[in-house]
Amino acid sequence: MKRKKKAKRLIGQVFFICIVLFGAMSFISILSMKGNVDNLSKMQEGYPQITKEVQNYRPLVEKYAKEYEVTPYIDVLLAVMMQESGGRGKDPMQSSESFCGKVGCIKDPEQSIKQGVYYFSEVLNDAKGDLKLAIQSYNFGRGFINYVLEETGSYSEEIAIDFSQKMYENASDKSIYSCLRKEAKQYNACYGDIYYVQSVMKYKEGLALE
Repeated sequence: MKRKKKAKRLIGQVFFICIVLFGAMSFISILSMKGNVDNLSKMQEGYPQITKEVQNYRPLVEKYAKEYEVTPYIDVLLAVMMQESGGRGKDPMQSSESFCGKVGCIKDPEQSIKQGVYYFSEVLNDAKGDLKLAIQSYNFGRGFINYVLEETGSYSEEIAIDFSQKMYENASDKSIYSCLRKEAKQYNACYGDIYYVQSVMKYKEGLALE
C-alpha cells in the first residue's frame, strides 16, 4: 500500500515537473516569436533591407576589409555600397572619383570594392575614428574632414549642411550638381548628399536585424 502511494506521489511529481518545463519552453518560444515579429516590424517601419546584389559582394568586402584593417566595419561598408548603387553596375562602391578623380574610370566590381574599402579606411583614419564623419566624407570627399576638424571637431548634420551649402555656392558650375533631396534644395545645399550618414546607418541597422 505504501509503495503504491509512493509511486503515485512520484508520478505526480514527474507530471508536475513536465508541466512546468513545458510551460517554460512555451514561454521562451513565445518570446522568440515576439522578437522575430518585432524585428520584422522594425524592418517594415524604416530599416530597409540590403539587396541580394550587395550581399553577394560580402566575401570581397570581407577580404579587403581584412587587408585594410577595417574588419569591424564590414556592415558599414555594405551599407555604403547599398546607398551608392544597390550593388549594381561595374563600380558598385562608386569609388572611381577617389581612384582617378573622375566618374566611371573603374570598370571592374572587385577593383571598385578594393578602392572603396581602401578609401574608407583612409577617411576613417583621417577622421580620427569619428565614424559618421568618415561616412559623410566618403560622399563629400576628404576636404570635409579638414573643414569639420577646424570648425567643430566632430560630425553633425548641421555642419554637413553648412559644408554642402558653401561648396555649392562656390561651385564654378552649379549645373553638375543635382539636389538629391527636397531638403537639399530647401537649404540650397546641393553638393553631395546631406543625409548620406542617416541613409547609410539605416541600412547598417537593417543588416543587423537580418
